[in-house]
Amino acid sequence: MTTWRKASRSTTSDNTDCVEVAQLADNIGVRDSKDPEGPKLTLSRDAWRSLVSRVKADDETA
Repeated sequence: MTTWRKASRSTTSDNTDCVEVAQLADNIGVRDSKDPEGPKLTLSRDAWRSLVSRVKADDETA
């Protein structure tokens, strides 16, 4: 069974814009919390680390 959790950076005050992530066997899964049965994005662990790093860097310049 895959355990999904809300990404801490995606939670808004009204909880409507949330991304959920899950650790899969060899990858990281990403999905829209409003549509858990909908499409899911699968990223390699390296791609996930790169994405998180870029998001954090963008947040620091905002």
